[in-house]
Amino acid sequence: MQTAIYWFRNDLRLVDNPALNDACRQAQRLALVYVVPAGERQVTRWGFERTGRHRRTFRDQALAGLSRALAAQDLELLIAAGDAVETLIVLAGEIGAADVFCEAIATPEELAECAALRAAGLRVHECWQSSLLDPTDLPFAITQMPRVFTAFRESVEGAGTAPRPPCALPARLPATAVASLTLRGDSEAAVALPAGASFPFTDPRFDGSEAAGRSHVEQYFHSAAARQYKQTRNGLSGVDYSTKFSPWLALGALSARTVYDALRAHESRLGANDSTYWIWFELLWRDFFRFSSLQHGARLFQAGGLSSLPPPDHDADAFRRWCAGETGHTLVDAGMRELASSGYLSNRLRQVVASYLIHELGCDWRAGAAWFESRLIDFDVYSNQGNWLYLAGRGADPRQGRRFNPDKQAATYDPDGQYRMLWGVCR
Repeated sequence: MQTAIYWFRNDLRLVDNPALNDACRQAQRLALVYVVPAGERQVTRWGFERTGRHRRTFRDQALAGLSRALAAQDLELLIAAGDAVETLIVLAGEIGAADVFCEAIATPEELAECAALRAAGLRVHECWQSSLLDPTDLPFAITQMPRVFTAFRESVEGAGTAPRPPCALPARLPATAVASLTLRGDSEAAVALPAGASFPFTDPRFDGSEAAGRSHVEQYFHSAAARQYKQTRNGLSGVDYSTKFSPWLALGALSARTVYDALRAHESRLGANDSTYWIWFELLWRDFFRFSSLQHGARLFQAGGLSSLPPPDHDADAFRRWCAGETGHTLVDAGMRELASSGYLSNRLRQVVASYLIHELGCDWRAGAAWFESRLIDFDVYSNQGNWLYLAGRGADPRQGRRFNPDKQAATYDPDGQYRMLWGVCR
């Protein structure tokens, strides 16, 4: 084909991007485009903007990094703002393209976008590439995937299913298709992060770019951190207690296969241990939620999820206090203040604050999921939806929900109150 469009979605990288490689092989000229959603600052039904400023800033860092990487190849990234479907249809008409290449995303809104492009007469070439394992390599059909993670993991490991190796940069990068698409204006001013931020993305070493992400993976697996991950992963603050890969993975500035490749190289040098296994274990959890979306589709976005439970109750005032870190429980309030001011929260505290909202405050899990979507720089639709359903007893949990005792969690993970003092809820 002469001319095509490559539509970047949650794959803001050049390395290990099979969809981009396919486009480069088949097209003589490519329009490389990212469309900032028109509705990202729209107020949700719960009363706050859908995509908060921390998320927007980190995403813009990733786009700036991608633009620089493409410019080094004499290519231009077009960044527009608006409705993605309308923008791509106009662009296709202008440059005479009938083909759109993109990452496949198995969630309702993203599937509807591709369906609308096809309805407009465009050929959409979707490539599934966000998981560690390829769905076609699994030892079962997606329709027969175990509903519980442990059974999923045991089946995968028992079959010896392994990730495919990451693919290199495209061997040939086509010329940029010239377009007069109206580009988005300048990005907003960067946010200021508090001193205690566990993911300081205003530091160039932690910005959203693929270059920073790949550098962090290299640094992490050449440090002692990977050898101790299982012991430190339940930490509450600091840059070293966890891998911190998730923000780059969420944007697709890193692929899971790139992380796994570095993990295996580390194990080849120094040997495997419980901690390196646990990194694989958590990459499998990430895959599990992705494949669950392939299996169950829109059911995961309904009030009952995979259960037959009625729609949950909701207390709007309690939810407001939870968002503001004003519930009266010091550990929960510290976590919510960290999230609001930094765009990040440890995995341990995500579970604690989510459980508190659902089980102690009696609020709708969907409100909490929407707040995390708005505020987390590492928001990932699959993991976010899957984890909230799991905690609410409406997803992949045979125990019908997980309830964390917040007092016990505080005593175990913040016995001296240092974390709570850091976020101003204890003296």
